[in-house]
Amino acid sequence: MFSRAVRPTVSLARSLSTSSQNNAKVAVLGASGGIGQPLSLLLKNSPLVSHLSLYDIAHTPGVAADLSHIETRAQVTGHMGPDQLDAALQGCDVVVIPAGVPRKPGMTRDDLFNTNATIVATLADACARNCPEAMICIIANPVNSTIPITSEVMKKRGVYNPNRVFGVTTLDIVRANTFVAELKGLDPARVNVPVIGGHAGKTIIPLISNCTPKVEFPADQLSALTGRIQEAGTEVVKAKAGAGSATLSMAYAGARFTFSVLDAMNGKEGVVECAYVRSEETECKYFSTPLLLGKSGIEKNLGLGRLSAFEEKLVADAIDELKASIKKGEDFVANMK
Repeated sequence: MFSRAVRPTVSLARSLSTSSQNNAKVAVLGASGGIGQPLSLLLKNSPLVSHLSLYDIAHTPGVAADLSHIETRAQVTGHMGPDQLDAALQGCDVVVIPAGVPRKPGMTRDDLFNTNATIVATLADACARNCPEAMICIIANPVNSTIPITSEVMKKRGVYNPNRVFGVTTLDIVRANTFVAELKGLDPARVNVPVIGGHAGKTIIPLISNCTPKVEFPADQLSALTGRIQEAGTEVVKAKAGAGSATLSMAYAGARFTFSVLDAMNGKEGVVECAYVRSEETECKYFSTPLLLGKSGIEKNLGLGRLSAFEEKLVADAIDELKASIKKGEDFVANMK
């Protein structure tokens, strides 16, 4: 039922035959950071990208110069500081935003809110002014709030298109696939677990009952597996012991989602990814579900699907937290000067 995007190397081979269509300008905002640098490297490696526009408040010329030496077709330009933000975004087809401060030990995604909310609002406003038709892919946490922020900013500019604004939750799917594969002795490249809800703690709802191939776990193991998927970000933060958060796996997940968006824009059919988007599927204004992607963004929201009783309870338990995070994002924009 759910397809999954292939790894960048497979994407590379698959895309060569249609390279004449692959002339996308992709911007990475926050390109010098822990996620931005490996993400930019993966994007540079893809023939789906003809121009890679890198923006950050520091070090971008060096990152751009480094990547520009790689023997792939994408032209790389580096843009640094607020004065160069507009130039970085003009003519972009896809904008990926990993900008923001990372989580540190003991810090919740909510603790990041004020700093990252301001950063995302500023960048979303620049997107609205310079590339209002672009696909906007938000990685900056807390995604449960930064997507409502992006949406409200674009509404203020009169250019909001809910089919083109995505909260990238792909890392939750990547982790779920990996953990299930480890427990069942499967090839993780052939496992697909849809993950719905949001992108923090208990709002992350892996639908193990919808896994391909079909897998089953005893109740205690299912509960432990679900908890591990929900808290996997904290697992990395603790393991890095103050040196950062999930950067490499997030870069991989961000690239996977971006490649899926580009594939769909190029006319590939049947491209499905989960993402946190404007939604009518639950009582929350925003909710992550599997989405059929097309040339203009979301072609169809595939909904929650059939849930087990365990998963129905997870959804019910997540609603209040999601609503609060959404309201927090909307209120932030409403109160902006």
